[in-house]
Amino acid sequence: MAHQVRGVVARSKGAPVAVETVLVPDPGPGEALVRVRACGVCHTDLHYREGAINDAFPFLLGHEAAGTVEAVGDGVEGLAAGDTVVIAWRDPCGTCRSCRRGRPWYCFASRNARQRMTLADGTPLSAALGIGAFAELTLVAAGQAVKVDPAARPEAAGLIGCGVMAGFGAAVTTGGVGRGDTVAVFGCGGVGDAAIAGASLAGARRVIAVDVDPRKLEWARRFGATDTIDASATDPVEAIRGLTDGVGADVVIEAVGTPATYRQAFYARDHAGTVVLVGVPNPAALLELPLVEIFGRGGALKSSWYGDCLPSRDFPILIDLYRRGKLDLDGFVSETIGLDDVEAAFARMQRGEVLRSVVVL
Repeated sequence: MAHQVRGVVARSKGAPVAVETVLVPDPGPGEALVRVRACGVCHTDLHYREGAINDAFPFLLGHEAAGTVEAVGDGVEGLAAGDTVVIAWRDPCGTCRSCRRGRPWYCFASRNARQRMTLADGTPLSAALGIGAFAELTLVAAGQAVKVDPAARPEAAGLIGCGVMAGFGAAVTTGGVGRGDTVAVFGCGGVGDAAIAGASLAGARRVIAVDVDPRKLEWARRFGATDTIDASATDPVEAIRGLTDGVGADVVIEAVGTPATYRQAFYARDHAGTVVLVGVPNPAALLELPLVEIFGRGGALKSSWYGDCLPSRDFPILIDLYRRGKLDLDGFVSETIGLDDVEAAFARMQRGEVLRSVVVL
């Protein structure tokens, strides 16, 4: 039996989203039906609306979500109705060449629900990142629903499903920030601030936040930045060198995704340091760097997909840090809104007025 719910749908490229009737099937084998409690408004949802991900319209948006399991399909183990979950957009298959090599965070066959959610007239919907959580119910692969401590506020918990995990993991897992390191983070939105929080928890002695918006730099201090640089007023590369005895940072995290900020990140690192790209670039963006500089500076140039996380392992860890007061997930929640307010939230996000708007259902 299909469940009739309200969901936020993007019907065509660039058009405002609208709340429409969505039909959600009962779970089939290996699937879970989740009642969504909260879902963050992420830039990726806006990218879907703008056609920057693909053109498989109409999209059911929303992917940064926490909720409660309503039902599971045949063959599902370790998950039951009533469980509190955070939904992941990666569910490693366990059998592809990457999973077999012990790198499930690079899984090439990550699983989603096999059944499609639809509009009331039967038009199939493309669920954003295989989730589609701007809806009262959503259908996912059971492995995407990661059990967490039910004491965590859903408005905060859902944020580890995407932005917080991406930034935290970029620092701790991909970047390998360690005790005593110096770290610079370019871009102090939700992902960048999560990287700052992760670097601070990992023991970095100096965490330098770089942005062009003074408001975002103030937010960065709340998450552990020891220093801030307004890149609209000063050369961030020279400023970072000035704060690191003239040598640059051990780890530089680029959370913007533009060629200009990546070049700054590249030159702001110490000799043999690490640059981590976690900002999602425009597909048309091109980067030009002198090859001799790449060779001569050594170190590592990395990209971080989803913070190189394993959701079943990492989501409960981050929730535990939150519950112990070590990770301020509540600080990322700028406002709570309803389904009807998502389009306006996109505008506030584009203006840099919020870290995260969170839809509460």
